[in-house]
Amino acid sequence: MFDMPFKNQVYGEMMRKPLWQPSPKQVSSSRLTRFIRFLEKNLGVSVGDFHGLYLWSEAEPALFWSALWDFAQVIAEQKGDVLFEPHHSMQKARFFPQAKLNYAENLLRVRCNEVAIIARNEVGSLDSLTYDQLYQQVSQCTQALKSAGVNKGDRVAGLMANIPQTIVAMLATAALGAIWCSCSPDFGVAGILDRFGQIEPTVLFSVDGYTYSGKSFDIMDKLKDLQTQLSSIKKTIVVPYLHEKPDISFLNEACLWDEMLRKYQPKEIAFEPLPFNHPLFIMFTSGTTGSPKCIVHGAGGTLLQHIKEHQLHCDVKPGDRVFYFTTCGWMMWNWQVSALASGATLVLYDGAPMYPKADILFDYVDEAKITLFGVSAKYIHALEKEGITPIKSHSLRSVRLISSTGSPLMDESYDYVYSCIKKNVSLASISGGTDIISCFVLGAIVLPIWRGEIQARGLGMSVDVFDERGRSVRDNKGELVCTKPFPSMPIGFWNDPTGEKYTQSYFSKYPNVWCHGDLIELKQEGGLVIYGRSDTVLNPGGVRIGTAEIYRQVEQVPEVVESLVVGQEWDNDMRIILFVRLIEGSTLDEMLIQRIKKQIRLNASPRHMPAKIIQVFDIPRTKSGKIVELAVREVIHGRPVVNRESLANPDALEAFKNLPELAS
Repeated sequence: MFDMPFKNQVYGEMMRKPLWQPSPKQVSSSRLTRFIRFLEKNLGVSVGDFHGLYLWSEAEPALFWSALWDFAQVIAEQKGDVLFEPHHSMQKARFFPQAKLNYAENLLRVRCNEVAIIARNEVGSLDSLTYDQLYQQVSQCTQALKSAGVNKGDRVAGLMANIPQTIVAMLATAALGAIWCSCSPDFGVAGILDRFGQIEPTVLFSVDGYTYSGKSFDIMDKLKDLQTQLSSIKKTIVVPYLHEKPDISFLNEACLWDEMLRKYQPKEIAFEPLPFNHPLFIMFTSGTTGSPKCIVHGAGGTLLQHIKEHQLHCDVKPGDRVFYFTTCGWMMWNWQVSALASGATLVLYDGAPMYPKADILFDYVDEAKITLFGVSAKYIHALEKEGITPIKSHSLRSVRLISSTGSPLMDESYDYVYSCIKKNVSLASISGGTDIISCFVLGAIVLPIWRGEIQARGLGMSVDVFDERGRSVRDNKGELVCTKPFPSMPIGFWNDPTGEKYTQSYFSKYPNVWCHGDLIELKQEGGLVIYGRSDTVLNPGGVRIGTAEIYRQVEQVPEVVESLVVGQEWDNDMRIILFVRLIEGSTLDEMLIQRIKKQIRLNASPRHMPAKIIQVFDIPRTKSGKIVELAVREVIHGRPVVNRESLANPDALEAFKNLPELAS
């Protein structure tokens, strides 16, 4: 029996009541429980439950990832005898250095006439592909890419909406051993060039336009500009989205999607067997403080991490229907697509999440029988502000798991989910990022839900919390770190031959320890609370305050739609500045200011009190919906924001310039 010293857990959990806990049947039938039995049968390892499994996986990562490989029946030409190749530098350690596999082959393992992808947009039009149709289209697209001269290591880019064709193009790219990169079609030309210009793709897939909040946006002129400025592009494939047959006559070496497919007959795909760390994806950081970093992720690490998170944490099983509201410029798109490797059906949505009505996504849940419903914390908060109560208007019978990411999920949002969305559901707040294309901390469907807490650290991940001196702490805020290698660590950054940028980004604070940049608390009982990004931590009078601590209070005030808080350098110290966007018709008068301050003082502390509260009419955010505290901090100090193209609403920054309230 593997020793499991979680004695404090039972005592601690007796003192409070969970919001939800799984039934004994849910636990016993879960994939995680099956995996625990698999370990007992095949390795002779007895871990008991999730907590024991985590401790074993952290102590024996090579055995854990190898067992997961076998349990999930990863398709590979060979696994190899060497499970892990250590290195004195954490970022150079390697898992499965002898392995040969193909990511796309693992996602296309199911061959049948059942539905593989369901898709709709905000106007309700539906599309779907069976597993057989998906395979056939990937086969055709693979032949087309090969004919266009795409080889291993070449880059293929997507300026695509969240539609089935994007998945087909990505899988065809991966089948050949080329590298897929994508961003959302709402990016401006400069923002696209900031990303694709660094990696020089040879083939570009693009929609002819997109819709959002009932408006249509044609991007054909944008495509022409990109072709002119991106000389690496040799072939452009246009996917009709706005128009039945868009005019592409003015583009060089371009064809329409259907024309491309018609040139080739479906046949068996010759998947290229590739090393475990062969590049699969290039992910772009938001780039709000500089040029976007191009993070290169390997095929094997991405596949194993996503299989682990889907099957062991989210309990995704064959026939489940997995949905995440995302664009193709956010890592949650890549994360969702990998659920095909677990036999799930993907449910896609393209457009605004609350148009033409606020609860449109819940219509989709019932219509498509979604089992995993993934959204952002901001979306859940917006539903609450709108007074939406799906528990009264929708069945939601199919949903077993609601997942939330993008920012910390507020305590009150936990209450809202269980009172207004669904009572019998697991709620997983998850956090990781583009950097690891997966999660450090996330849910576990076999564990109870505690208000305001992330349930667990990721299996196989040596996640810890360090203080400023590099000491492990509990029940105190500190830096989220990972002390051992894990498979989905980036291979590196594009155009970073010495690894200097990579090292500086994650290993400069604590030697040979990954420092992720989140301010977090790990409780003795095992739950976690994230307080915000470390680089946005407020430090008035030397007291460290996470921005999420203030958001949790301010956004409980009924008049406040959302808020943004930054630190202003002032009088050789820092003072807290709070910006609020109010509901239509509300004004920030003295009475409302005092109510906001009282809410913060009574529920956080007097140290959290802002020196100034200022009303704004828009808050800048990235394309994936994250508010950009760092960009606003630069603006109020009169410093330039170098990459405005990364923002969904860059004009919103203008309202923060030269504010008279900040001059005194």
